Amino acid sequence: MSQLPPEKKRQASLLATMKAVFWSFLGIRKRSDYEQDAAQLNPVHVIIAALIGALIFIVSLVLIVRYVVAK
Repeated sequence: MSQLPPEKKRQASLLATMKAVFWSFLGIRKRSDYEQDAAQLNPVHVIIAALIGALIFIVSLVLIVRYVVAK
């Protein structure tokens, strides 16, 4: 039987993941950075960071709308 190569452990921190997701929300990211992120980011961290980012975005919009409507 052939041995499978050991999986590489993903090394990026949660902060690096948040940064990558933030730049992805804006849609501006260098290809080299994208390839580096794909190799290092943990998919679970990406999902968590995206949910947190979306929640912050939605709450910000709601607060802005409430402020504008209150005037």
